[in-house]
Amino acid sequence: MSDPGSPSNRPASPQGGSSHETLHETRQTTVQAAQQTGEAGARFAVDTIRSIHDIEEARWDRFSDGSNPFLHHGFFRALEDTGCTTAGTGWQPHHLLFYLNDELAGVAPGYLKTHSMGEYVFDWAWADAYRRYGVDYYPKLLLAIPFTPSTGRRLMLSEAARSALTPAVLHDLLNKAASDAGAHSWHLLFPDSADQALLDNPGTLHRLGCQFHWHNRGYRHFEDFLATLTSRKRKSIRRERRQVQEQGIDFVRFSGDRLPDPVLSAFYVFYQATYRKRGQQPYLNRAFFAALREQLGDRLQVVMAVRDRQMIAGALFLRGGDTLYGRYWGCLEEFDHLHFETCYYQGIELAIASGCLRFDAGAQGEHKLIRGFEPVLTHSWHWVTHPGFRDALAEFCCEEADQVRAYRDDAMTALPYRSDIA
Repeated sequence: MSDPGSPSNRPASPQGGSSHETLHETRQTTVQAAQQTGEAGARFAVDTIRSIHDIEEARWDRFSDGSNPFLHHGFFRALEDTGCTTAGTGWQPHHLLFYLNDELAGVAPGYLKTHSMGEYVFDWAWADAYRRYGVDYYPKLLLAIPFTPSTGRRLMLSEAARSALTPAVLHDLLNKAASDAGAHSWHLLFPDSADQALLDNPGTLHRLGCQFHWHNRGYRHFEDFLATLTSRKRKSIRRERRQVQEQGIDFVRFSGDRLPDPVLSAFYVFYQATYRKRGQQPYLNRAFFAALREQLGDRLQVVMAVRDRQMIAGALFLRGGDTLYGRYWGCLEEFDHLHFETCYYQGIELAIASGCLRFDAGAQGEHKLIRGFEPVLTHSWHWVTHPGFRDALAEFCCEEADQVRAYRDDAMTALPYRSDIA
């Protein structure tokens, strides 16, 4: 349950956002209460907003990586405006604003969570241990991209702020933000290496995970990629692709700026089916995908499988910078190797055609390994206020990290590449 004074129990901000003057007054109060000093006497403070509409798009996007589609103001706006991230869904927006010497110097996507669904860094056992000991685990402050297990910048800071900020000061700022929200912990998921350098502070819990990513080593065509594999694996992939064709299945690609409503509707039916088969409600609604189409344009790509002139399956990809992100897929009827073709082989072809150097196809999936996707470590950083649990969880994280590294090393030996390929 949330504390009575936490933001989830206070009136929500108007949809249109706060005025600049109101934001300025709120920030000034926070600066006086939460100021921390970094390198060379730099003064840092943190403030929070409870709606992405409480900050202008230009001010937010000034700090976002222009190449990463998940960091744009429009992406968070699509989630919030379509009702996917609200207090009612357990995803109350709680974005952080960082100030350097009283000037806005960075932002971070944040949510006040009352459950752990849709995060892809699993802490259900942590929450259960708290429950068994009669201690509240929720609400928690989550700094992450909702429903998106992809590595990237989470602390979107100006260069001046990043160079002056120290891990100790950042730790204090995040602790302050969590405490003010009535949260019992904070969790920052899937940061890049630059963020990790700031998160590495004594007492902060560091967890490792493992995903499988495909890397484009200058391939011009899919056959160029196949040529780097062992003969047996190369034949296996060709056989899988041929068997898909023999079932009368073709593929059509749609760019987001030319994605017709009937195709979008069909894709959403397939997306829903993936969750329904597991007895779950889908995290996202059709309105979100429609909004995403408007926000991202041709950076959104949908691949539809067609048989007898009927769409039978689909996968959605997002392109950002040098990376292709495979995010959602679904089908109503099972066909041999359809999943591998739609999600992975079509994705590899799309990555090559788009000039992407990396294809991040999402969480988990050992079946990606023998299809040329290489194991990579992912990271998350956590802080819990309860000292007893913090010590126990620190030991858990160390043991888990050893297991994940060993798993990654074993997975490397199963890659299908020829021994003469570096």
